[in-house]
Amino acid sequence: MPLRNRLRLLAVSGLALFTVSASLPPAAADPWHDRHPSGGGLSAVIRYTEYGIPHIVAKDYADLGFGNGWAQAADQVCTLADGFVTLRGERSRYFGPDAAPDGSLSSATKNLSSDLYFRGIRDSRTVEKLLKVPAPAGQSHEVKELERGWAAGYNAWLAQNRITDPACRDADWVRPVTALDVTTRAFALSVLGGQGRGIDGITAAQPPTSAAASPGVRPTDAAQAAQAAQRLLSTQNADMGSNAVAFRGSSTANGRGLLLGNPHYPWQGGRRFWQSQQTIPGELNVAGGSLLGSATVSIGHNANIAWSHTVATGVTLNLHQLALDPADPTVYLVDGRPERMVKRTVSVAVKGGAAVTRTQWWTRYGPVVTSLGAGLPLPWTAGTAYALNDPNATNLRSPDTGLGFSRARSTADIQTALRRTQGLPWVNTVAADSSGHSFFSQSQVLPRITDELAQRCSTPLGRATYPSSGLAVLDGSRSDCALGSDPDAVQPGIFGPGRMPTVKDAPYVENSNDSAWLTNADAPLTGFERVFGTVAAPRSMRTRGAIEDVSAMAAKGRLTLGDLQDQQYANRAPAGDLAAADLARACAALPGGRAVGSDGTAVDVSAACGVLAHWDRRVDTGSRGALLFDRFWRRATALPPAELWKVPFSAADPVRTPNTLNTSAPGVTSALADAVAELRAAGIALDAPLGEHQGVVRNGKRIPIGGGTESLGIWNKTEPVWDTAGGGYTEVSAGSSYIQAVGWDGSKCPVARTLLTYSQSSNPKSPHFSDQTELYSGERWVTSRFCEKDIARSPALRVVRVREHR
Repeated sequence: MPLRNRLRLLAVSGLALFTVSASLPPAAADPWHDRHPSGGGLSAVIRYTEYGIPHIVAKDYADLGFGNGWAQAADQVCTLADGFVTLRGERSRYFGPDAAPDGSLSSATKNLSSDLYFRGIRDSRTVEKLLKVPAPAGQSHEVKELERGWAAGYNAWLAQNRITDPACRDADWVRPVTALDVTTRAFALSVLGGQGRGIDGITAAQPPTSAAASPGVRPTDAAQAAQAAQRLLSTQNADMGSNAVAFRGSSTANGRGLLLGNPHYPWQGGRRFWQSQQTIPGELNVAGGSLLGSATVSIGHNANIAWSHTVATGVTLNLHQLALDPADPTVYLVDGRPERMVKRTVSVAVKGGAAVTRTQWWTRYGPVVTSLGAGLPLPWTAGTAYALNDPNATNLRSPDTGLGFSRARSTADIQTALRRTQGLPWVNTVAADSSGHSFFSQSQVLPRITDELAQRCSTPLGRATYPSSGLAVLDGSRSDCALGSDPDAVQPGIFGPGRMPTVKDAPYVENSNDSAWLTNADAPLTGFERVFGTVAAPRSMRTRGAIEDVSAMAAKGRLTLGDLQDQQYANRAPAGDLAAADLARACAALPGGRAVGSDGTAVDVSAACGVLAHWDRRVDTGSRGALLFDRFWRRATALPPAELWKVPFSAADPVRTPNTLNTSAPGVTSALADAVAELRAAGIALDAPLGEHQGVVRNGKRIPIGGGTESLGIWNKTEPVWDTAGGGYTEVSAGSSYIQAVGWDGSKCPVARTLLTYSQSSNPKSPHFSDQTELYSGERWVTSRFCEKDIARSPALRVVRVREHR
């Protein structure tokens, strides 16, 4: 054994002995964590601290992956197993073809279309072929070892433990997995914004019959398609978003960097985060949140660097409009020469019935697709079809980017990792380091759609969709409309790192899911192609509020970690600051205190006027009037901006415009009437504290939840589910998830506070099913235990050595 590996093994063994001696008595152990298997094979040491956070130590990458897979299975076996059913294309077999998947791995609306797609990926050996691509265009050896170990760890947990979660206890669909399954999950996440958007249209695409080929087929309306594409691709309408800000040392009290990451992800299903620390002594030491099933840390920090991600505005797919051979709609023409589509026949087993067999059609550009969501049909006619290009369908590098971040020592290393791996499909990166540097980059894998190419090669449909949404529709019949390559790009057909919008060492860099334009509002970033996002266009209310907050923080200076914690839970409602006072005055001026609702009914709204006037403009659990304004605002923002605001957007003042509520617009007072009527019908007082009617129920206990919805502009986003009969918002579908505030004090240990809002486990029988959710309700944090001395001092310390049986 090489000396370096022997030293690592000794370090791990010594660490295990030390921490065992520091552990609590057996009575404090969790029955689903405290397993002590023995035998040969892969192994790791897992030390659990408060809130079930595992600190995994291993001698190499395969063993680290093993500990990671084991610990994830202990907390999330049912959610993980459900995802692996998706990736194997077996949902119809177990759950029926017409039921809907949970949506975490694609936009498929039914199990059958999901299965047809993922079964086709399996049958065509797509992922296996990508695994043969050498690094850096393909995965590194270290990542392959992590994924191999992860599968072994998950399987070992299944073999050595009894499932207690009712969601999958005794279920026949919970089965061992392979390293290929783990990598396929990474593939599915990579194509989430590309092929994953079009699965229904890919699996439904069939050549036209003679009847469908007739002139009676209505072509796609360009104007409607432009609106549909804008809705489809808007980051403001997605179930994932985020805020992140990094401050340069010139803005902080000690000259070191600060980072606050606040990703907004689904609270249920396979896109939850899971928290851990991963250590290979002398090689790797990183803590943070991983998307379930991921073998690397997605968002986190080490001793020198902290980073977070925000969902980016870059459009990760494009369409090629095909000119078809009049004699055969499965043949398309490029420069007048015919090319035959590749036919893939896929069969899917179906519960209680015969297997379903369908064909899929593939071209040099990608699969033929007949829709991108219900609002954007792309009919396959006798003369025209559309092929979907997704450059992330050849990208398995995202785990390598995460591993590069985990090993970074500076923001310069973060940029180097982005340049080397070019693996992030749909997120921006915001980072800070212990030396006081700040960093932002919209480094995405995007189709190389330049504005010049779009101008020269867009079809009539593309000339409508590209300006509105960034979705290019190119003429697929011309080879001179191919995407081309940048010399510094790791794969053909994408932008190279030299084209990525990047800001380094600004006093602050911030993103809230708008484009890179106002990353630092004092120095707007321009010059990037439309496919990356918009410039000089209206920003979301959340972006506007965030820039107001963080620019004021940077101007104040001498920031500390406490300032980041205050920002996370400030719960300021920028929309309320802009509109509530005007609405209250308009309410008080209504004749007889009555407003007409959208159904024509006159509603007495007089009691709402004082509630709105006295609302504290926050969405804390104790805020009175927040719920009333929220229900009003959801309706008001359905109005066109020109009707809602008196002062329109100005590119010269993008943070403060539009403004001044247009209270003379009938739709505004109608929205107020509807909100008042709705709350009364639900038996909710107009001045009820928000937390009495916004919360979640965990094991029969109601937990109040603060925060607010996207359109209010809340940093601490909460996207709750309205249930009139249940008395308000009774669940959270998405919002703040793995939150981290990170800084440095000159010691070897980072200063970090974290919170996993929905807690570590989906198992209602686990003590870590809702413990951090209760912290979140109380606006509290978890103190990160990163250094060995801090881990050893944990009053909840439990140590488990997990091992593969062979």
